[in-house]
Amino acid sequence: MGNQLTEEPSAQQNLLNAVIFAAKKHQGQKRKGKNQDPYIFHPLNVAKVIMEIGHVYDQDIVLAAVLHDTLEDTTTTKKELIQNFGQKVTDIVDEVTDDKSLDKDQRKRLQVVHAPSLSNEARVVKLGDKLVNGRDILNSPPAGWTKSRMQEYIQWAFDVIAQIRGANAHLEAAFDTLVNEAEEQLDFTIQPFDTIDQRKWAP
Repeated sequence: MGNQLTEEPSAQQNLLNAVIFAAKKHQGQKRKGKNQDPYIFHPLNVAKVIMEIGHVYDQDIVLAAVLHDTLEDTTTTKKELIQNFGQKVTDIVDEVTDDKSLDKDQRKRLQVVHAPSLSNEARVVKLGDKLVNGRDILNSPPAGWTKSRMQEYIQWAFDVIAQIRGANAHLEAAFDTLVNEAEEQLDFTIQPFDTIDQRKWAP
């Protein structure tokens, strides 16, 4: 798929450029977990699992993973992304970007609604994002999060991922392992997607 990051020095340079760009844009931002890690750890970890677990080395997908929160959580514009990384990368980032002008529940509902229409590239980024977020919630939950809120996040992530399966079997297997760990650690049972209408983020 496309230019492989292992083949061309220019692709490696593009990756470094994306890391530097994202680090500057997310400068000063922290993750919500108890460790208060610099935010840039998150997109870098998403790119890492996509490559190491998903065995995906397509340049556009990896760059989009590094940049995937820049439109949503920083002052970055689509024009900036296009100028620096091209239209394809920008399109992938745009697909996985929530509208922050909407309230949280509406954004969650729209992720469920829009999931089936995501491109395969965006599905891979979404898989990596939900996997990393889920792991962070189990290992370093945000301060003040109750067990029920953690359960709710895992259920919602499951509902989103249920609609994009087939994009990457390795990432999906890792996500399923995460869900099993969450069920045991948080003492609950994931409900199947066909019960989605029972949840507040129902389409």
